Amino acid sequence: MTPAWPERAAWGTAPSLRAWQSAAMRQYFTDNPRDFLAVATPGAGKTTFALSVAAELLGRRQVDRVTIVAPTEHLKLQWAEAAARAGIPIDPTYAAGKGKTSTDYVGIAVTYAGVAVNPLAMRIRTERFKTLVILDEVHHAGDALSWGEGIREAFEPAPRRLALTGTPFRSDINPIPFVTYAPGPDGIPRSVADFTYGYAHALADHVVRPVLFMAYSGEMQWRTRAGDEIAARLGEPLTKDLTAQALRTALDPGGSWIPSVLAAADRRLSEVRRHVPDAGGLVIASDQDSARAYAKLLKQISGEPATVVLSDEKLASKRISEFTDSDRRWMVAVRMVSEGVDVPRLAVGVYATTTSTPLFFAQAVGRFVRARSRGETASVFLPSVPGLLGFASEMEVERDHVLGRRIADEDDIFAAEDELLAQANAGEAASDELEGSWEALGSEARFDRVLYDGGEFGHSGEVHVGSEEEMDFLGIPGLLEPHQVRELLQTRQSERARKQKASASGPADTVAEVSTHEHLAILRRELNGLVAAWHHRTGQAHGITHAALRKECGGPAAAVATADQLHARIDRLREWAARKTS
Repeated sequence: MTPAWPERAAWGTAPSLRAWQSAAMRQYFTDNPRDFLAVATPGAGKTTFALSVAAELLGRRQVDRVTIVAPTEHLKLQWAEAAARAGIPIDPTYAAGKGKTSTDYVGIAVTYAGVAVNPLAMRIRTERFKTLVILDEVHHAGDALSWGEGIREAFEPAPRRLALTGTPFRSDINPIPFVTYAPGPDGIPRSVADFTYGYAHALADHVVRPVLFMAYSGEMQWRTRAGDEIAARLGEPLTKDLTAQALRTALDPGGSWIPSVLAAADRRLSEVRRHVPDAGGLVIASDQDSARAYAKLLKQISGEPATVVLSDEKLASKRISEFTDSDRRWMVAVRMVSEGVDVPRLAVGVYATTTSTPLFFAQAVGRFVRARSRGETASVFLPSVPGLLGFASEMEVERDHVLGRRIADEDDIFAAEDELLAQANAGEAASDELEGSWEALGSEARFDRVLYDGGEFGHSGEVHVGSEEEMDFLGIPGLLEPHQVRELLQTRQSERARKQKASASGPADTVAEVSTHEHLAILRRELNGLVAAWHHRTGQAHGITHAALRKECGGPAAAVATADQLHARIDRLREWAARKTS
């Protein structure tokens, strides 16, 4: 396997560590801390860093044993295999009630749930030896109150604790064991990382791949429990319940939306495999029935059977390993490949699940960003749901764990209440009254836009699946540098716009009128493109720019603004750009 370059090679491919791993190692052994939190983007090489620290501490006789705590059973095996390559024998079959393990091992791998079952047994083992505890994806210590309490009780005596995470921390207010919190500028306690290596830095270092988000909208029809038939466009401003039902309709394997998107993703995978012959694809499904149905569709589309991985099957880990070492095209999974699982050849993904939390989204996208050689790109297909599009546009944002809001006066009371209300409205589940009241009637997919590096790219009007306009973006080569991806997206968008303008420049009576919704979509896309350009020019977040435009020009959010209001904001943003240039 060829690394990006030797001084930033992946574990096991060259003698040198990546630059960030070396820097983190230097900081660790300079500070010599008892607790250390390393936040590094998925695919950056947290496992390599942690095992390098463990090997050094063992070599210096500062620790005698290593305990690795991972989220899942499969990750225990993955850690044990990586540790073996680093010369650290780890027992992944250890259970809390087992007591002793073979003297051939210098460490064990357990799950967070396993520690919570019998934390006292783990504490006794930790007290017997000078132990380094590696807490992989440490935010899982907050999944349940008993998990956090168990982790704290079991590993309080450990002389060294190394916590790792690569995804946004949880949004709850439960403190995570062995993580330091400090008040931020607003007085609210936030987690403090000892070393941070974000996606933007990793992308600049060619450690991870750039991600193209291919968003698809379309018309959905479904029937409610009351017998009402509802039609809505995916991505339109809708209530929480209607948005959830529109998304479920899109993901229904009996409709036309998901087969069209899977076919588009397969075409994209074929394009990538022209340059990366072993590139693979992953579909993340909501449930087992959907996963099996998607696998059947993929076999019809690609002509090859897809690997189906279900979390409650005994052979799940073996199937992941077999897929990793093969050149098969597609794998379909429910939860097994959401976090930490290392399948470096994954290059194309389909986000076909109703789970829409920032944590799960970041975990899922993290499966595709691991770079093996320079120029590789990742493509993730997703529904045009506002929440998911927001997560995609904020890939480079670094997040800390926030422990709630400090209330100092009456204004803070109402602010806290508004925040709780916003969190409730943003919940991924529909209301209890509407659970089970949905029946999909039909769906149709349309290519919406590409999100890349904070910007949006697309063509005006509706773009049909299978059209030349869609292939402008599906046909992007699989090996490009990040700046080349942006240039190519801009070129293809502008060239198609010139062609559309030329075809519409005939006699006045032959020019077709643009419908209102198409006109508004064009204006919103133009505004979003200008806001993205302003972000890259000034560093100002998209939301802040939109809020400033609304404050100066008036009117509601862009999603429900009128054409005149959108025109006013576009003109105002152009004025800002002209003033800054002059």
